[in-house]
Amino acid sequence: MSYLFPTYAKWNVTVKEAKGSWVTDVNDKKYLDFVSGIAVCNLGHANEDVLDSVKEQLSKYWHLSNMFHQPIQEEVAKLLVENSDGEAVFFCNSGAEANEAAIKLARKHTGKTKIVTFLKSFHGRTFATMSATGQEKIHNGFGPLLETFTYLPYNQLEPLDELQDDVAAIMLEVVQGEGGVIPAHNVFIEKIKETCDRIGALLIIDEVQTGIGRTGKPFAYQHFNLSPDIVTSAKGLGSGLPVGAMIGKKELIKSFQAGSHGSTFGGNPIAMASAKATLTKIFNKEFLASVEEKTKYLISKLNQEIGEHPFVNEIRGKGLLIGIECNEQTSSLIDQLRENNLLTIGAGPEVIRLLPPLNVSVEELDLAVEIIAKTFAAVNQSVTAQ
Repeated sequence: MSYLFPTYAKWNVTVKEAKGSWVTDVNDKKYLDFVSGIAVCNLGHANEDVLDSVKEQLSKYWHLSNMFHQPIQEEVAKLLVENSDGEAVFFCNSGAEANEAAIKLARKHTGKTKIVTFLKSFHGRTFATMSATGQEKIHNGFGPLLETFTYLPYNQLEPLDELQDDVAAIMLEVVQGEGGVIPAHNVFIEKIKETCDRIGALLIIDEVQTGIGRTGKPFAYQHFNLSPDIVTSAKGLGSGLPVGAMIGKKELIKSFQAGSHGSTFGGNPIAMASAKATLTKIFNKEFLASVEEKTKYLISKLNQEIGEHPFVNEIRGKGLLIGIECNEQTSSLIDQLRENNLLTIGAGPEVIRLLPPLNVSVEELDLAVEIIAKTFAAVNQSVTAQ
């Protein structure tokens, strides 16, 4: 009997320890981890620099009210501001909380309530962020949602022409992660910008999964000619410690004054110590360049080894957020990959999502592709034999 609500479909794996790109279960079976806590452990498991930073803060203090000045919050906020288009940061504990803050700020600043998001998007599971998410499976069973969200088809231009000036913000991921690893088209992004200017709406970019170096830039929107009003971040921000952040432009500061929003644990000093070490390492230009090099290498290897496989429709993504779209449901393939010592997850029913640590080695990339190719070949042989 479990004492937990069964809100997760758990794998039959119990982890004993994890280090770098590898996870070891209680039976001493080792797995190459291309889930990374769902784009959380961007420096792999138990990174030494992050560990040292956390230990140092643990020896000072663990928690204070946000009524106190905490220099480490300013240090982390400065790193985020210097590597984005924002000027101010609100700290919280998760991506959903960061998106909640963005929704509240957009409504308060503009005085409008309507927010446009996109079909197949994912923005969280709190009531507002669930309402912002354009997927029925996330909504089912919870009754009426917040009525102020409108969902448009992703990467389509014409529906944007219908938007009027009652819109507070347009909110999107520049690569839809949970929705199938779907990158935005350049013309779509340009149309989003034009529409925001035309109707006086703020632009919110959800970088919870795509940010913190995942695509080879500090934030994925930086691959486009974009300067968003609000950027949200979490997942990779704290290397596994719970931390989220909303980054906003200077003109928005007047709308988030004392008492307008808050979070008891937001900006917790232990989480800040983890974030500081994480950002210092990942926002290094040489490190980001290495992510882009590994991306090219991995996509090339995947196309070479499985690009023509009868299961595979397309290999796509941006940076080390890669989707292998198959022509059938992938749950059994993901299970078989796990049996063969490679951890992956889905992104919708027909996409295998690869999220290796950003400091993964070339040898580990080679091993992952080898496991994928052998697994696909074995499954295909089994299907053919039936």
